[in-house]
Amino acid sequence: MSQLSPISSTRGFRVSSHEKEDTTVVECHGKLTVENTPLLRSEMKSIMGQKKRIVLDLKEVPFMDSSGLGTLVGLYVSAKTSRCEFRMVNANQQIRELLKISNLLLLFESAGRHGGKWM
Repeated sequence: MSQLSPISSTRGFRVSSHEKEDTTVVECHGKLTVENTPLLRSEMKSIMGQKKRIVLDLKEVPFMDSSGLGTLVGLYVSAKTSRCEFRMVNANQQIRELLKISNLLLLFESAGRHGGKWM
C-alpha cells in the first residue's frame, strides 16, 4: 500500500504525491491560482526528472485561473520534452470548461476521468 507524502504547502494550497504501480500520482489541494502555480511547477519538474509516468489529480482543486491553465500547458510540454507521460484526471466542470474554451480539452482528454487506468 502506497503512502501519501506531502510535498509542500503555501496559502492553503498543498501538493502531495504517492506511488501507484509504475506511476507517480500528484494530488493538488486548494485553488490553482497565480499565487500557487510556482509551487506546483517546481514540484512537478523535480518529479519529471525522476519518473516516466505522472498523473496529476485535480479532485481537490475547486478553482483554476489562467495562470493555472498556463502552468498545466507548460508542465505538459516539459513532460513531453523529458519523455515523461503526463496525464491529468478528476478535473471539475469549471476546469474542464476553461480547457474547452482554450481549445486544450483534447490535450488533456482524460481530465474528467475519475480513477482512470492511470490511477
